[in-house]
Amino acid sequence: MTTQLHHNNTIFTKKKFPITIVCDRVNSPANIGSIFRIADSFGVEQIYFCGENITVVSKRMQRTARATQEIVPYQESKDIISVINTLKFEGYKIIGLEITHNSIPVSENLFSVNDKIALVIGEENLGISEDVLTNVAKSVHINMYGTNSSMNVATATGIALYEITKQLMTNSG
Repeated sequence: MTTQLHHNNTIFTKKKFPITIVCDRVNSPANIGSIFRIADSFGVEQIYFCGENITVVSKRMQRTARATQEIVPYQESKDIISVINTLKFEGYKIIGLEITHNSIPVSENLFSVNDKIALVIGEENLGISEDVLTNVAKSVHINMYGTNSSMNVATATGIALYEITKQLMTNSG
């Protein structure tokens, strides 16, 4: 008989990765809550919520996050460029999750165990701003095979983190 496992009896080993998520104007409470859950699932070290008038904590976010906002450290900043510059100074590779004229599929971008990664994700409708895109080392995208050229920011973040953490584990030696 197959039995569903729960939080206290999973088969997974806890692991932290040197990955920081930098949110460029992400403001939907449901997406913010989902990003917390996804960040916890993939062992992300921290999240930055950047932009004007971003409300991180709300009842809707808390329902979606399911207490992961208490596990994953986060900070708020109005100035995303200063956050990116600080992370660059600390040795992070600044990676934008955005389809651009020179983005490459995240599945083809090789990350290795020594990489510290800041994954920049964009606002729900407009994506990563042009100012921010000029400050990333490279842009990666998720190959899509339907008519649409975008997907929900939290969903895309989960797919990208799956691929990045897989590469970090595979390329660890």
